[in-house]
Amino acid sequence: MAVLEPIAEKDLPLTRDLDLLAELLSDTIREQAGALTSDQIESIRDMAVRYVREHDAAAGQALSRTLSSLELSSTISLVRAFSYFSHLSNIAEDLHHNRRRRAHKMMGSAPQRGSLAAAINDLTSRNIKASEILALLNETLIAPVMTAHPTEVKRKTILDSHRALAELLTERDRVQMTPDELKANQDALERVMQTLWQTREIRTFKLKVQDEIENGSTYFRNTFLHEIPRLYIDLEDKLSELSGQPVELPNFMHVGSWIGGDRDGNPFVTAEVLKYAVSRQAGVVLDYYFQQCQKLENELSMSARLVQVDQSLQQLAEQATDDVARKGGGEPYRLAVSAIRARVFATAAKIGTFHHTLHDVAHAAPYELPQELAADLAIIANSLKAHGAAKIAAGRLRRLQRAVSVFGFHMAPVDMRQYSGMHEKMIAELFDRAGLEDYLSLDERSRRVVLLRELASPRPLICPYDVEYSEDVQKELNILKAAAEIQAQYGEEVLPNYIISNCDSVSDILEVAVLLNDVGLVSLAPQVRSKVNIIPLFETIPDLRGSDVIMTELFAIPQWRQLLACRDGVQEVMLGYSDSNKDGGYLTSNWELYKAELKLVDVFNKAGFKMRLFHGRGGTVGRGGGPAYDAILAQPAGSVNGQIRITEQGEVIAAKYADREVGRRNLEILVAATLESSFPPPCPPDFDPLPRRELMEKLSLRAYQSYRDLVYATPDFVTYFRESTPIGEIPNLNIGSRPSARKATNSIADLRAIPWVFSWSQCRLMLPGWYGFGTAISEYLKENGEEGLKTLRHHYKTWPFFTSSISNMEMVLAKSDIAIAARYSELVNDQQLAQRIFSRIKDEWQRAVDAVLAITEHTELLGDNPMLARSLANRLPYLDPLNHLQVELLKRMRSGDESEDVAHAVHLTINGIAAGLRNSG
Repeated sequence: MAVLEPIAEKDLPLTRDLDLLAELLSDTIREQAGALTSDQIESIRDMAVRYVREHDAAAGQALSRTLSSLELSSTISLVRAFSYFSHLSNIAEDLHHNRRRRAHKMMGSAPQRGSLAAAINDLTSRNIKASEILALLNETLIAPVMTAHPTEVKRKTILDSHRALAELLTERDRVQMTPDELKANQDALERVMQTLWQTREIRTFKLKVQDEIENGSTYFRNTFLHEIPRLYIDLEDKLSELSGQPVELPNFMHVGSWIGGDRDGNPFVTAEVLKYAVSRQAGVVLDYYFQQCQKLENELSMSARLVQVDQSLQQLAEQATDDVARKGGGEPYRLAVSAIRARVFATAAKIGTFHHTLHDVAHAAPYELPQELAADLAIIANSLKAHGAAKIAAGRLRRLQRAVSVFGFHMAPVDMRQYSGMHEKMIAELFDRAGLEDYLSLDERSRRVVLLRELASPRPLICPYDVEYSEDVQKELNILKAAAEIQAQYGEEVLPNYIISNCDSVSDILEVAVLLNDVGLVSLAPQVRSKVNIIPLFETIPDLRGSDVIMTELFAIPQWRQLLACRDGVQEVMLGYSDSNKDGGYLTSNWELYKAELKLVDVFNKAGFKMRLFHGRGGTVGRGGGPAYDAILAQPAGSVNGQIRITEQGEVIAAKYADREVGRRNLEILVAATLESSFPPPCPPDFDPLPRRELMEKLSLRAYQSYRDLVYATPDFVTYFRESTPIGEIPNLNIGSRPSARKATNSIADLRAIPWVFSWSQCRLMLPGWYGFGTAISEYLKENGEEGLKTLRHHYKTWPFFTSSISNMEMVLAKSDIAIAARYSELVNDQQLAQRIFSRIKDEWQRAVDAVLAITEHTELLGDNPMLARSLANRLPYLDPLNHLQVELLKRMRSGDESEDVAHAVHLTINGIAAGLRNSG
């Protein structure tokens, strides 16, 4: 890793916060666990710091001896302490990023890369007019989509305490305090730290989907409902200033969710769960509107004696039923907002998810549509503007208007997703019960014929009575019927998408159209209608390679073209990063994704349809993670064009959106990168992309062979993986409702990509993020020598795709530790097998490190990223001992010690390591 320079003055506040939090934790441990335990932890911490930061070999040896001889009770206290040090480092670093951004703005410096201001400046410097940006935004959709994929190991209770610590630290940072105020803040910090130490970190129960729905709603309450309206307003103001006239933006950005609608591999998502997800979201957003109306009532105290309100406002005020509001008298705006608030309450009460107990307000008529609420808010805004109170209208009221416009009564569009094999099973069973063809015996061409026949038939395929279906099929049919009911109640925007996992044929797509046709969400007759986007998900290497053929054949079907015309000519395609990586390795996955996008751009252009790509990115680099701004800019030309959806998964959701300021920054990044990607600078006239694509094809092929040889062709590799990582212990962490594998087999192919990557992260190998790259580069350099190296360096400096790929790999390699990984190989029962496989992994790791350093011309990993290098330096002294202890505990557990304390300690180490690595799953 990069050699750290002395701490710069700008980073001293970070050091101050880290020292304060460490001191608070140490004092809490001393008070709660006793001086002996506290002194032992401090001694181990000191040894770890000297070993990691100063490369003190003697400290390393002493550390190893001490950790190996710890009693179990001391081990648990140490694991908890070091886990908390990692969590606290995350809090301090997030606060420092916010601090640095604020300082940057206060100094009047040029806008930071990735901000809205920087994006607008970049576009205008290239003579792109505000009218062109607005025209793009009128056809744009940008959507981060939250999934419930289980890599978030922290409980919501713990996250709430982290948020409280962050707020208290922010208060110290931004408010000049009196001694009494500083003491009160210190006392509050100590109370939160005590609460953390006395709170269980690990769940004792397995999450239900309902728990995941509630957890997901937290990010809306804390961040999205507040920050997305502000983002819209800021961009409107910037474009208004740029164009010289008022600009009102369309709703081009929202946050979506898979939670409660994603059934792929999750048997616990049912029709009732889907209904709960939607109604719970409605309850959260209506509660937000209700609270904002309460605040508006307090703010809009204008007297009828002093201002002239228009007739519409007066009529709205007369609808108020709240006796308390009426007693105020002569304050028409308060009465008008009271009337709105009563109708919001009645709307929520009608849905049945509101939990306030209030007087009178439930007597109002509920709103049927969010547009009715928007119209009432517009009456207030227009009246305020008419008597010179435009500034008041531009505050909370304007933000509430935008929130209603964006979130409606559903808050977040919920995607439905299911595995293609289930759709095939459903169609086969429906055909069988209806006395039609033996669907499973038909070839692809014949399947398309019968599916298109059913799609155009007015006869229902689902028998309404006297027919029994298998449990799985009936469950799926119930979900589809529930989806139709939900759309009828909330509107099409609540369930707009249906995603088909493992899609590898046109019939996979038509099957879903037929199923949706039977519940009224899709139809060709008597009229063409499509209330849902049907989205193929291409996720394995073969699927990615065949995606252009499938879409070409799909677009050749006249009936499908008719259906797309109902969706504004937009066809969405989802690309899977996780499974393609597990299938083919990091470099090949990235290259096949890039090639698939290039081919799809061409297919869509020829067909005359607009393409929207949905990127199934995970948290770690091995699952498509890495900085979102660079990832979007690295997309092929023509693949964005204002249309992009991106999954936000696992612990990355908390890292990006738990803090409101950090959340705003990440939302801005998505908008800024999409704008810049949609207006790419022109290529030089003599530019030829073919040579670099041919080079990548060669590198990818060799990396693919190397990766497949290890993971799928090496005898007993699966044994090595399962015994040298905590994969067997992860399912007991209760971090998600979804099983860790699609099928109960020992096969890596059936294992979900999430636990696959998560396990390699825990043992500090991060293998999915780099394996195969070193071999590919070393063999290329053997053939091409110094000229080949110059070529690679040129691509690194000039080709965003290659730059992003190498930078992400460098980050992964910096977080890996081959010496620690060697300790995990000792867990394998057959040590000859372990040494044979680990030696291959170790050699490839060294080749990967050498290749990255040669291409980037860095002397150490992260040589151009001192911020991340310092972040790792802050947390490695806590991470490394946790890894050491995890190995010792796994040995004890696997040798027969099945005590609850040992299992608990193992789970604590998994929690702490995940916190220290941050983007681990």
